[in-house]
Amino acid sequence: MADCLFCRIVAGEIPATPVHEDEQTLAFRDLNPQGPTHVLVIPKAHHPDVAALAGDPQLLAAVHRAAAAVAEQEGIVADGWRLVFNTGVNGGQSVFHVHGHVLGGRKFGWPPG
Repeated sequence: MADCLFCRIVAGEIPATPVHEDEQTLAFRDLNPQGPTHVLVIPKAHHPDVAALAGDPQLLAAVHRAAAAVAEQEGIVADGWRLVFNTGVNGGQSVFHVHGHVLGGRKFGWPPG
């Protein structure tokens, strides 16, 4: 989609700092990190939110595998990490291309938000 920020990142039109890439996914550092590690994991194909991936369980699994690979690569597996999908305006989603936030490197409180 021409007006989608993350589609434009996938297309190389907007720079990002990639940390992981495979055939189906791209992971890059968040510009407004909420922890020492904050990486966004997206499918390269446009889907508006994580609920839309219910129809494509293989792609949802690919996003999850990429998130786990990022956590391993970033060295946050042993101490714990979060994978967060904000869905919809009230859920805090601001870019309507599904993206998981891989967060780690510090203790996170509960409940969030």
